Amino acid sequence: MGFLRKTTTHGSRGTSPGTSHPNAFDALNEDQIQRHLKTARYGSFLLSDAVRPSFNLEVVPSAGFRQEIYKDKDTGANIPVIMAAQTRESVMDLFIDLLEPLGDEVDVVLETSHNQNGDKHEDLHRESIDLPVLRSILYDYEDLLVNDGCTGIAVLNPHIPLEVQFDEHKLIIMYGEETDAFVDILESYNVQKREGIRFITEAEHVHSTSEEYIRRFEELKYHLGIER
Repeated sequence: MGFLRKTTTHGSRGTSPGTSHPNAFDALNEDQIQRHLKTARYGSFLLSDAVRPSFNLEVVPSAGFRQEIYKDKDTGANIPVIMAAQTRESVMDLFIDLLEPLGDEVDVVLETSHNQNGDKHEDLHRESIDLPVLRSILYDYEDLLVNDGCTGIAVLNPHIPLEVQFDEHKLIIMYGEETDAFVDILESYNVQKREGIRFITEAEHVHSTSEEYIRRFEELKYHLGIER
């Protein structure tokens, strides 16, 4: 596994763009880089293998969520959004439970930046899948979804509408007018609202992937019925 992509202010939908930072990794020797990349635990918070923060820890990884308003560029609508981080030990279970408010039938968008340049990624769509079937498939690919820094997934019900995104940074982003159910689930996992929380996307960070994860991603596409 290798940490391949160095990024600054790599924002997800609904997050505020940060300011540009010098690339601190360029000033490090190989031993310093390797020690930093092997560090996954910050207090009670354990990162997955997908991503690492900046060397000078502009953002120290921690659990919590904050609520914002996302302005849709196409419609001009203001959409409530919740952005959350959870420790590796339970982030997958939390993501799966957060799908419950979406209903029994959902659409899926697989997001990949494998073989992409910079911050670009490709979206692959699958419409109309039963939620219990989807949950089973996602648990079969838990290692990929949690530990690959070039794989993300969004699950949505456009008829409600609600969306839950588990992005490349292993942050969970929830969109929709009615977010109370999401808040209840987050708090049941002891993920608390923290107005001042900063996320790993808001400073320099690096992503990790591998040839094995690229292969597993193609398998996941097949099992979800995504042809391209």
